[in-house]
Amino acid sequence: MVSAVLQLQAVRKSYAVGTPVETEVLHGIDMQLNKGEFVALIGPSGSGKSTLLNIMGLLDRPTRGKLLIKDQDTSAMDESQLTQLRGQAIGFVFQTHLLLTAFTALENVMMPLLLQRGRPDEAMKSRAASLLEQVGLAQWQNNLVNNMSGGQQQRVAIARALALNPSLILADEPTGNLDTKSADAVFELMRKVNQDSGTTFLMVTHNVGMASRCDRVLNLVDGIILA
Repeated sequence: MVSAVLQLQAVRKSYAVGTPVETEVLHGIDMQLNKGEFVALIGPSGSGKSTLLNIMGLLDRPTRGKLLIKDQDTSAMDESQLTQLRGQAIGFVFQTHLLLTAFTALENVMMPLLLQRGRPDEAMKSRAASLLEQVGLAQWQNNLVNNMSGGQQQRVAIARALALNPSLILADEPTGNLDTKSADAVFELMRKVNQDSGTTFLMVTHNVGMASRCDRVLNLVDGIILA
């Protein structure tokens, strides 16, 4: 039986609602991400990818339609409930890493755990160290991330995204700032995590070749998914 991690039902998003310049960016999106899938989202600039990603990541709300995370309808949730669900179910990997450069790799990976539990402990350190080993950075765990390469920093970002064992990872152009060799290594790492743990990945990318190596490709054009 297919298990849905995320569902969008007739999702529409408009800006400046109720004004003469109201603009609809997403036009009735229906889609589903299933457990263990690795899906690419492609589309030209201005197609609505960032808006769609923000809605899926519970960072913005649709104007109309429904978003379900693991069968939970988020429509009636308040901001506190959305924040809690986001922390439990979704991990993020960004193009620019967004790591804390004054901290070590281990401390960066511990951050989601620290925000959830309030104070560091040995269990947190052990979890972070295990994740860094999983992404091939065990020997770098006590290095400041500012002294690491772009590819290594993105590996730290992936480990951080996995800290709370989310069901879904949203990766926004995760290889966009990397050279070809590093980009391929980061993609293969995400694929390995996906296959080993069953974590669902949605990767926004402009790299058509990389998208073709995913399980499915969603093509967003002018706020509509074409395929």
